Amino acid sequence: MSRDLEWLLIRKYNSNVVKRLPEGPLFSKEAANLFNIHSHKYSGLANSKTISIEEYKGVIQIVTRKPKASPHAVSSGVARSTLRNRTGSRRALGATSKLFKSGYRPDLRRAALARTSALLASQKEKKPRPAKKPRGKKAIAAASA
Repeated sequence: MSRDLEWLLIRKYNSNVVKRLPEGPLFSKEAANLFNIHSHKYSGLANSKTISIEEYKGVIQIVTRKPKASPHAVSSGVARSTLRNRTGSRRALGATSKLFKSGYRPDLRRAALARTSALLASQKEKKPRPAKKPRGKKAIAAASA
C-alpha cells in the first residue's frame, strides 16, 4: 500500500489526533511526530522515513526508521544513535547535522533541532531565584523595625 493511501485512510480516523478547539489546529500524539502537528509531512505513521528524538534515563536518543524495513520489524527496523556530551546549541546542532548530511528527510531539520534543543533545555538545572525585597509599606515597616 502506498504512503499516500495510508495517510488518506488514517487522517480522519486516528486515535492519536488531539482535538482541543473545533476551529483550532489539530495536534497529534504519535511517537515519531516532531512538531506534534496532524499532517502528512510530520506523520510518524504514514511515512516510511521517520525521526523520533526522545529522552531515556537522561540520555537523548535519535531514532530513525529504516525505509526498507518490514512494518512488522520492531528492533531491526530502527536505528538508534545517542548524543555526545557537548554544550548547549553545539550539541543539538551536531546531532541533527549528522542525520541530515546523509540526506535523511532534510525537510525535518528545523523540527529536529527544535525538539533536541527543548530536551536539552529541560535537562538543565534551574537557577534559584533571589529572595524578593520588600517594597512600599512593607519596606518602610522593615526599615523602621
